[in-house]
Amino acid sequence: MIERTDRQSLINLLSSCGFSLKKGLGQNFLISDDIPEKIARSCVGENTGVIEIGPGAGILTRSLSRRAKKVVAFEVDRSLEKVLSKTLDGFDNVEIIFEDVLKADLKAVVQRLKTECSEVVIAANLPYYITSPIIMEILEKELDISSVTVMVQKEAAQRLCAAVPSKNAGAVSVAVNYYTVPKILFDVDRSKFLPQPNVDSAVIRLDILAQPPVKICDRDYFFKVVQAAFCYRRKTALNSISAHLNLDKSRVARAIEKAGAGINCRAQELTLEQFADISKLLKEE
Repeated sequence: MIERTDRQSLINLLSSCGFSLKKGLGQNFLISDDIPEKIARSCVGENTGVIEIGPGAGILTRSLSRRAKKVVAFEVDRSLEKVLSKTLDGFDNVEIIFEDVLKADLKAVVQRLKTECSEVVIAANLPYYITSPIIMEILEKELDISSVTVMVQKEAAQRLCAAVPSKNAGAVSVAVNYYTVPKILFDVDRSKFLPQPNVDSAVIRLDILAQPPVKICDRDYFFKVVQAAFCYRRKTALNSISAHLNLDKSRVARAIEKAGAGINCRAQELTLEQFADISKLLKEE
């Protein structure tokens, strides 16, 4: 068992287990005790069940397990099994599943945790290259969870938590604001990782909404319109939607005007309500 989390201790542990970091998996392991504790405090209670994505060397997993009733962690890299067995030695409320979380039946895992826990949350230190796909996969499944707390690249955190409308908003911001109330909790310096990345990180929490803030007629079509609107950020929403969805400009213009937006507006200037109205009008016309 690793007694403290610093760079040399983690290097020694990984070396003793014959483990080599895999750049292709975006592996950057925490070398901090305070950051995992802050993450755990922000999202876990004593009767909480946690689904952790990508435990890595298990540093965050330990902090989660100290506070949670049960932790189920999904790890795609089977070669970390020996490392995790040492890091998590004595933590009896942790279950490691060596499987790609994108292929897992998360609804079944949530239901299982709900039989013994009052709430279920998701926590993760996500590889930068797969941040948005994993978050979107979680949100689109509409799991019976309370929140998603993740550590991501700082720039990604700002985009994910951007208000709608705002200059930083993108298609993923619209999705996050449709499903959750997002909040940036705190920044994490790049020196807290092994190996050290070239950018800083931030921890965000997405509190799941009981009901979306707007009513939409067709969720798939709504997000298709949102994606189209942001597809060409330098173009107006009118030009971007009509070009990406191959729709007549006059038809798109009517929908935008009926939604109460200016004909020359850009996607980042549209509200959730306006996106909902535009998608409804385009679908029905």
